[in-house]
Amino acid sequence: MTTARPAPEAGSVAELVASKLREIPDFPVAGVLFRDFTPLLAEGAALRAVVDDIATRYRDRIDVVVGIEARGFILGPAVACALGVGFVPVRKAGKLPWQVHAVDYDLEYGQATIEMHTDALHGQPRALVMDDVLATGGTAAAACELVDRAGGEVVAVEVVIELAELGGRAALEGRTVSSMLTL
Repeated sequence: MTTARPAPEAGSVAELVASKLREIPDFPVAGVLFRDFTPLLAEGAALRAVVDDIATRYRDRIDVVVGIEARGFILGPAVACALGVGFVPVRKAGKLPWQVHAVDYDLEYGQATIEMHTDALHGQPRALVMDDVLATGGTAAAACELVDRAGGEVVAVEVVIELAELGGRAALEGRTVSSMLTL
């Protein structure tokens, strides 16, 4: 059952995000409707508004931004820069050159493994985990587990878009989750 959601408030960041989305059917596999936010990235004022919105909410609350490959690599460093904190990448298996923590997890359309360097959070334990979309929650939950294993504390999980009907928040029970736009 789908619950009707109110339209984003005029002039809000949610409305801005909604206006810049492109929907691509059957990507990356048949049956998946991919929400592409790259048009938002292409417009400087829109990108700035999103980064500023996130940075405002986490100023003086975090020590590091943890970005999930690949689109978490786009907004994560910009937010980290705006906050004057570091950035830690969470990557697909086999992409990091040092010792790693690894977590296997389920995707909406398969399985995967992500990794983070074992020493990534030294001296910066309060982490903001960032990605573009929260779907089933598997990737975000795996990233949170990596932060936990590295001795960090997940302050929040921040996404641009949440696909509510896929129930991703359930995989993040007990965690603070923030989304700019819920579809």
